[in-house]
Amino acid sequence: MIRQLPVWVLAGSVMLALNAGFINSVALLSFANNAVSHVTGTATIAADALVSGQSGVLFHTASILLSFVLGAIISGIIVGNEALQLGRRYGLALTIEALLLFLAWYAFRTDHISAEWLASAACGLQNAMVATYSGSVIRTTHLTGIVSDIGSALGNFFAGRGLLRQQLFLQLSIFLAFILGAAAGTFGFQQLGYDAVLINGIWVALVSAGYAVVLLRTSRR
Repeated sequence: MIRQLPVWVLAGSVMLALNAGFINSVALLSFANNAVSHVTGTATIAADALVSGQSGVLFHTASILLSFVLGAIISGIIVGNEALQLGRRYGLALTIEALLLFLAWYAFRTDHISAEWLASAACGLQNAMVATYSGSVIRTTHLTGIVSDIGSALGNFFAGRGLLRQQLFLQLSIFLAFILGAAAGTFGFQQLGYDAVLINGIWVALVSAGYAVVLLRTSRR
């Protein structure tokens, strides 16, 4: 239960949700038209391909799923515990995510199949890195859980059980940030093509730098 929401948690969650919405829009509009920030739809496509015998589609969608898992594994190795806490190696994880996005940019520009693998791995790393804070689940690359939590919070409020305002504020902020990021991704792709992915890499690198600044200021207190 979130009683007081630190600025670094809110800012980091919003900035990463913006990033996920952006790269997912670009991936969906790309040559392969697959989502990379979540796996539900991709898993469904893979299952359909398995039943219908579409081996090419099955291989590609399954590889996107595997890439997401590998990204999450990297996060688990680097960050460790899922609970958000200052001092964990989020900066290193974010730097690797930025590198994956820069590599994805190059692969997108050359229409290489690895583009979506790299983007999916970056999202898997990000999603696993940001997991819980004060018992509240925080996911920044997809909205299913966020929307469910918002609905549950409102349902409890309408039933007279009170409202967890800080928690709801965080969830609504992530939801709106993802939508805004997705809109920005569509606009960026229309204007810049695959060069829009460079914005993702730079954006995550800035988030990493911002975390380093927060750590430095905290250590000086």
